[in-house]
Amino acid sequence: MEHSPPVVNAESPSREFLEQFVHVQRRLYVFLLAQAGSPQIADDVLQNVNVVALSKWQQFEPGTNFLAWVYRIATLELLKYRQKSARNKLVFNDDYLAQISNAVTELSEQSEQRRQALAFCLKKLKKKDRELVRLRYQQGLDGETLSEKLSRPINSIYQSLGRIRRALLTCIEKQILLEGRQ
Repeated sequence: MEHSPPVVNAESPSREFLEQFVHVQRRLYVFLLAQAGSPQIADDVLQNVNVVALSKWQQFEPGTNFLAWVYRIATLELLKYRQKSARNKLVFNDDYLAQISNAVTELSEQSEQRRQALAFCLKKLKKKDRELVRLRYQQGLDGETLSEKLSRPINSIYQSLGRIRRALLTCIEKQILLEGRQ
């Protein structure tokens, strides 16, 4: 049976938009959680932000900063939520929330920059070092298990991991400095 190509509907967000939308969900949640102070409120507001972003997808200009666009929607939705909840005893003022919003945005950008630098630096490691990092941090193997699996003394495993972490930290810092100069 032959499959027909999907119909592109002008009423539906583009694939590129949806990919960006999905990609920012975790960062958006952290952004909201930092300002709301409650996972329940962050969840509620996130749902509202998602509804608004999806309903206004045509207003997003491709090639511009998607995260900044969705953060702006989130900030407005959080303000709406705060106005509705003004009867609560604990309410943060707008200046405080703006400061938190700016700090979270900056940390989020720095975190993404460090993540990208880490990915770059991991690729530069020797194959056996990359494998050790993978076993320790992706599979969560402890020192004893690594020692048995790799037939190496446990002290050797820990020394290697320490050396690898120091090398990665140095590489990440250099990479961030290089990116900052560009």
